Amino acid sequence: MRIEIDGAEIRSERDLHDFLSRALDFGSYYGANLSALWDRLSTDVERPVEIVWKESELSRRALGENEFEKIRDLLLRVQSQDESFGWPDRFSVTFE
Repeated sequence: MRIEIDGAEIRSERDLHDFLSRALDFGSYYGANLSALWDRLSTDVERPVEIVWKESELSRRALGENEFEKIRDLLLRVQSQDESFGWPDRFSVTFE
C-alpha cells in the first residue's frame, strides 16, 4: 500500500493523526497521539506500507521543527525496526 501525505494539508499533529487513521483504517479507538501511532504502525498495520510525505517542508514549518522531528523520528524508527527484522514486506517512509 502506498500512502501519499500532502505537506500542505498537514498543519498540526492532529491533521496527521486524522489522515493516517483514515488512510490505514485505525478505527474509532485510535488514541491519536504519538504513542498510539507507534503501537499501530509497529505492530498492527499490514505490510508492505510505503508512506511518501510530499512537500514535507510545508508541514515542518507549520508544525514547528521540534514537533515535526518527533513525528519524523517515529516514522523512521518504524522503518528501522522492520529493516532489522529482515521482513521482505516492510514499512518505509520518504520525505520529499
